Amino acid sequence: MLVVTAEQMREMDRLTIQEYGVPSLTLMERAGEGIAKAILERFSKAAKKGVLVVAGKGNNGGDGFVVARLLKQKRIACEVALLARRDELTPDAAHNLRAFLKRKGKVVEIGADGLELLGQRMSRNGLLVDAILGTGVKSEVRGLYAEAVTLMNASGLPIVAVDIPSGLDTDRGFPLGVSIQAEMTVALGYPKLGEVIYPGLSYVGELAVSDIGIDHRAVQKVAPKTELLDGETIRWLVPRRDPDTHKGTYGHLLVMAGSRGKTGAAILACRAAMRMGAGLVTLAAPRSLNDIFAGSLVEVMTEPLGGKETEELETLSDEEWRRLLERKDALLLGPGIGVNDANRSAMRWLLRNLALPWVIDADGLNNLTLEIDRLRHAKTPPVLTPHPGEMARLIGKDTAAVNKDRVGAAQFFAVEHRCHVVLKGARTVIATADGRVFINPTGNPGMASGGMGDVLAGMLAALLGQGFSPQDAMNLGVYLHGFVGDQVAAAKGAIGLIASDIIEGLPAGIRRLSATTP
Repeated sequence: MLVVTAEQMREMDRLTIQEYGVPSLTLMERAGEGIAKAILERFSKAAKKGVLVVAGKGNNGGDGFVVARLLKQKRIACEVALLARRDELTPDAAHNLRAFLKRKGKVVEIGADGLELLGQRMSRNGLLVDAILGTGVKSEVRGLYAEAVTLMNASGLPIVAVDIPSGLDTDRGFPLGVSIQAEMTVALGYPKLGEVIYPGLSYVGELAVSDIGIDHRAVQKVAPKTELLDGETIRWLVPRRDPDTHKGTYGHLLVMAGSRGKTGAAILACRAAMRMGAGLVTLAAPRSLNDIFAGSLVEVMTEPLGGKETEELETLSDEEWRRLLERKDALLLGPGIGVNDANRSAMRWLLRNLALPWVIDADGLNNLTLEIDRLRHAKTPPVLTPHPGEMARLIGKDTAAVNKDRVGAAQFFAVEHRCHVVLKGARTVIATADGRVFINPTGNPGMASGGMGDVLAGMLAALLGQGFSPQDAMNLGVYLHGFVGDQVAAAKGAIGLIASDIIEGLPAGIRRLSATTP
């Protein structure tokens, strides 16, 4: 599902109206129809107690006037509280206010000293419609509008927001001072970026999308590059296996992971790769730890590196690299390897020479931070899997700056450094080197536990080894990771969910996902 920014939506509106001949009033009418339909389907009981549309002076208010008129036609008691004077309305909003009044609709103007009156109107109804502010708000909401938003949130009544909750930043999802806390938001045309990421999700409530007839040529011209992943799209990526195949068909993955005290990261990554369908997995790790790995990973081959006492990966020669990578189809570098000169040397060699698809995770990212200028010139653009703290180190900023604009941070870095980024967290952001962004809706707070990232890295690398493109591997791997987490949480509860639960749940999760129907 396409997701748009405020600017992209405005441009698609403009093109549809000015170049492709759809009257703006027609779009407004369709918007009102979609919202009224959603109200009657989802909140019919509350609506029968009366609906109060709280409207601003712009076109968001105009959409609200259409809603009020259509509900009145359905014999739903509906009135409008206008947070402006009638002579301040935009032309389209004024047109639809007049249409509402012709239906003997009731409108009360609320000024700066009219909050008591607004509260009285709310108390007489069962449902509120937020039609105060639209997607164009950039500065903090103040004055009458802020007071009205606060009063509406405190009313205890369900609120349906028109297009976006008033006061919510359209692109980043942050409240601009105050924001409507909606029970449902009906996005017009397409969902807005701030509605599908946190913290915006906490204000949107149930998200519905109403098709208002934006011309497909306008969409093609603007060409939004952000999508919200969904099961119907992802299920077609789930691999199917032909009968006449063998383990070599499904890729040989090399995992370089583990050091003293961090053997678990390597074990989890390898087990996840096997459960994700890798035909063969070889773990290259310090020789002194080989007995641990050989005893824990009975399906995985091991490649002991270095001397008997070595507890971290050592610097390899060109010949050793060639031997290690021979007949491999993908590489995972990083889980638990530590940060040292040998690993920095490995990173430099791989950036310069590796011709295989690869994933850089965990300590691999920490070593990459010291070699970041080389990333753009990598022979093969890698998939990076940072959490916000690792992303902050990669871009040279603090974690708060990353979390303030997760989508922007991931997209800019991927394009600027010619790589692919999986920025982990609630609503993981996937960004490709060509500027496309995908937002993942699966996963739950129970997955905030150690080892989850190692599991995801193993899954992604296994998919690359099976021939998936980086984009498809990231989309399927990230979605499935959260999907299985949701399945486990539903069956066992979120608290106490561990990384091994995801690994063990992968075969059944793959089967369920492939069987999902729209």
